[in-house]
Amino acid sequence: MFPILSRRTVRERMLLNRAFSVSMHRITPRSSSLRPSLRPSPRLNLVIRPLSHGSNNGASSTEPRESMPYDVVVIGGGPAGLAASIRLKQLSSQKGIDISVCLLEKGSEVGAHILSGNVFDPKALEELLSHEGGEEDGASMKWTQALLESQDSYATPVTEDKFVVLTENGGSYHIPNVFLPSQLHNEGNFIISLSKLTRYLGKMAEEKGVEIYSGFAADEVLYTPEGAVRGVATKDVGIGKDGHAKDTFERGVELLARQTLFAEGARGSCSETIINKFNLRQENGASEQHYGLGIKEVWEVPEEKFKKGFVQHTLGFPLQSSLFDKVYGGSFLYHQEPNLVLCGLVIGLDYENPYINPYQEFQRWKTHPAIKAHLEGGTCIQYGARVLNEGGYHSLPKLTFPGGMLLGCSAGFLNAVKIKGSHCAIKSGIVAAEAVYDSLTSGENAEEKTVASSGEIDPDEAFTEVTQYSDLMEKSWVFDELKEVRNCHEAFSKWGVGGGLLYTGIAAHLTKGREPWTLPAPVGSEAGHKTDSKATKPANEFQPINYPPSDGKLTFDLLTNLQRSGTYHEDDQPSHLKIKPDVASVPESISLQVYAAPESRFCPAGVYEYVDEKLVINAQNCIHCKCCSIKMPHEYINWTVPEGGGGPQYQVM
Repeated sequence: MFPILSRRTVRERMLLNRAFSVSMHRITPRSSSLRPSLRPSPRLNLVIRPLSHGSNNGASSTEPRESMPYDVVVIGGGPAGLAASIRLKQLSSQKGIDISVCLLEKGSEVGAHILSGNVFDPKALEELLSHEGGEEDGASMKWTQALLESQDSYATPVTEDKFVVLTENGGSYHIPNVFLPSQLHNEGNFIISLSKLTRYLGKMAEEKGVEIYSGFAADEVLYTPEGAVRGVATKDVGIGKDGHAKDTFERGVELLARQTLFAEGARGSCSETIINKFNLRQENGASEQHYGLGIKEVWEVPEEKFKKGFVQHTLGFPLQSSLFDKVYGGSFLYHQEPNLVLCGLVIGLDYENPYINPYQEFQRWKTHPAIKAHLEGGTCIQYGARVLNEGGYHSLPKLTFPGGMLLGCSAGFLNAVKIKGSHCAIKSGIVAAEAVYDSLTSGENAEEKTVASSGEIDPDEAFTEVTQYSDLMEKSWVFDELKEVRNCHEAFSKWGVGGGLLYTGIAAHLTKGREPWTLPAPVGSEAGHKTDSKATKPANEFQPINYPPSDGKLTFDLLTNLQRSGTYHEDDQPSHLKIKPDVASVPESISLQVYAAPESRFCPAGVYEYVDEKLVINAQNCIHCKCCSIKMPHEYINWTVPEGGGGPQYQVM
């Protein structure tokens, strides 16, 4: 029998193990070739040391974990997970039966790992906040002011919305909005920092009684003997690179739940485990998920450069030079109060040329006159990257399984045509919460069975599959949005940027997803089972790309820019980037020899390099974008979680 402690005891112990960051972490990125020339930027840390369970007292990773029961455990402190947590507590208050809710976040604080464009569609957030009550306008209409007061972060209304095609020779062509899909229009939307919005929502969730444990990574999914999900275990900490327990060793904690909600974002490690274990893609007849890599910088610009509420998206340079180019992607540039420019580039990871370097393409994009004009004279203050789902409607897995469900980008709710996913994520959190609450509070003696009331999970209660969540999502506007543009990504992959734009226009204006056909999935038509990794072609079919050197003012070398992400990991721990044993020979024999080491180019953090034809993994640089788990030849990397609290420390992303 595993030891079960009171919530207060476990909470106190877990908080004692958290390392709080007083100021933004800034590090010296690792590179075996460049490391000696760089110095670390100053950091100020306040660290509360963990209770000692080291080798002196015989602790090991085989001893039983302490356990903590809840009605609901949410994995991930992004918009989906926080919306679900808040809605569950709203329902508890409104309907009179309380349920206990715990949220686990691997970042050092809520928002630390959150990165998005972000032009924000507020409709789902306003729906969530409308349940708060309030005056005639409703609490939903006051979130912009609350965000400013809580996080000193503006939600800037969009005032100008442009879509531009950039050319190689420095030209640009504006496409009138009347010709664009309605989903690309941004009237009524806001330019925000999603990392700040999640901090605001995290504070609201805690005020409602949600127990949030940031700085703790969900490392293992737990199952009942019958195979249902019964919760997760946090990662053991205090293990050295040699695999042995240090004096600071601390065993992970089991967080047990009647329902576990996975809201880790795109390519979440636990979510992928769940999808594979329960064959959720096959169960739903879904194609493989496809991904893009988004790379972003935030700049402070002079007053004369700032254009409040300006939004611009582009195609063309640098990713496409003709109407038939099949590299899927584009750029964004937004002006957020008080004087920030949020800019970035997204590239579909189904690109073929292994010599493409997404980071260098992003730096090259900034040199175009139509982009440079917004940034010159400014200062880059933050950098980061994250993968995003692009498969859309055709790649959605089955959403539920015994004991839990998938939310937000863990499921794939991102509208690539609309260039937005946060509103879909929040809506999925609302719907999941309502379905779960109904399930857990229905039936005879429902209140007595709650963990909030009894302090334990009824051993006789079955771990149910709340299929109502799937039914409600299929009837929601989220599915309507995704279905309307269900073939558009495939059109770009099949016919290039010109054909993709034409098809998207027809689909958005005329057919709206009602086409009596389904285009082949990207990168082949074998029932959609080809992955982005398999899209990469041998290097001998292409010429190396010579990118211009950085100037240190508008463009930056990667390792210098990486410092702006605040990335930090405990040095003395095993690498969380693990080469899969069955493909251990792939790096040197296939990736390097056949594909010219694409991982040394596509990683936006300089994690992978080859020294004397041997792979070196600089895991301390990792910004948790998950790109390597997707684009590696033969997908040879298994991305696992490092010690909680490690990774980027995003402040304004």
